[in-house]
Formats: sequence, structure tokens, C-alpha cells
Amino acid sequence: IGADLVSGYIWRGQDLGNVSVQPSVSLSYKGFSLSGWGSVGFDKEDTKEFDLTLGYSTGGFSVSVTDYWFDGGPGYFHYDAHHTSHVFEAQIGYDFGPLAVNWYTNFAGADGVKSNGDRAYSSYFSIAAPFTLGGMDWSAEIGATPWETSFYNNGASGFEVSHTGLGVSKDIRITTSYSFPVFAQAIWNPSTEGAYFVFAISFYQNTIIQVQYTTITRLRNQKIGQTTG
Repeated sequence: IGADLVSGYIWRGQDLGNVSVQPSVSLSYKGFSLSGWGSVGFDKEDTKEFDLTLGYSTGGFSVSVTDYWFDGGPGYFHYDAHHTSHVFEAQIGYDFGPLAVNWYTNFAGADGVKSNGDRAYSSYFSIAAPFTLGGMDWSAEIGATPWETSFYNNGASGFEVSHTGLGVSKDIRITTSYSFPVFAQAIWNPSTEGAYFVFAISFYQNTIIQVQYTTITRLRNQKIGQTTG
């Protein structure tokens, strides 16, 4: 259980809000996991979100299904095919150690569409490479949409790179039982010509402050700001 405080909510290169609080909770058993994640911005215009993810992982392999819910449309309990604010996404990935590869596809709910009006089955894939430099933990990541969809980049016309990022974290230990890690990431979206700098701090029940980018890998990909998709 924990909560992230992020300077901006950037997910897969999409700007979804400014300073936000993003609480999370998860349960795991023998490789299976169930997690809840939310985001509430300080600005009333920012996206409010509540996600549930059921996943399984073994070794470097992972697979999951996520139910995203965003405010601004039909209420939470509206699940009609053409009248809902839920988006259902499937994920499959493998972490090779020096490289992690993930693929995500929307298969139901309020997905994007193609120019002809058909469901796009909006998809996104990412490649992330962690490394250590100067006593700090770094991660370089690139993500793209493989085909046409209105879901990403204000309307992707085909293959588009939507996220390139370089993140760094440093665990600053104050005492033997208290640490203050910080995380920062520079993000560019070549498709929308957006550029962002995200800073995040995460507070956990064990009182050790930690920082992570959740798309900033969205372990789920958890996102902070995505880190987290």
C-alpha cells in the first residue's frame, strides 16, 4: 500500500494532468497479483482515474488484464459497449534483465477508433533498458503505437513513436531506517512534439520514502506520472 506524489501525470507520452496524488494497493500470491491504482490531480480539470489489474508473472514473463476508468463520462457502473468510461487492456511482456519488452492492447470498452469508425484495438509497445551510472539507477525507454487509432497522440495515423524517456533515481539514506530516494525523468513525445520533466516521491506504509516511475514503467506497469502502461 502506498501513494505517489508526482509533479505531472504523463502516461505513454500522453499528458493527463499536473501535480497529482496516485494511491495504490496490491495483493500477490504464487505469482498472481491483484492491484488497485488511482490518480487525483490538484487541478479540478485534471484526469481522475481508478484502475484494477489482475496479473500473473513467473521468471521474466508477465501477463495481465487492466480495467481503466476515467471520469468525465458515464459513471463507474456503466459497462455498455457504447456507453462506458472503462477501457479494458491486455498486456504481455518479458523482462530479459538488460531489456524489458511489453505489449498492450485494448480489447473492450471505450477504445479508440480508426478513420472509418471501426474499433482500433488500440495498442502500445515499449522497450526499456535499465543501467547504473555514477552510483545512480537509470532507465532508458521508448514506446510506440503500431497502427491507426484515435486513442493515442490526439489521433495516431499509423505507426508513431509516442514516448522516449530517460529516468534516474537515487536513494538518499538519512538514517539506517529512513531513506529519501528521488526520481526524475525527461520525456519526449515526437508525435505531438510534447516535452515533459517529471519528479516523483512515493510514500509507503513502512515509512521508507521511495520514488518510482510507474509507466514511468507502470510496472504493470505501473505508471507514475506513470512511471508506471
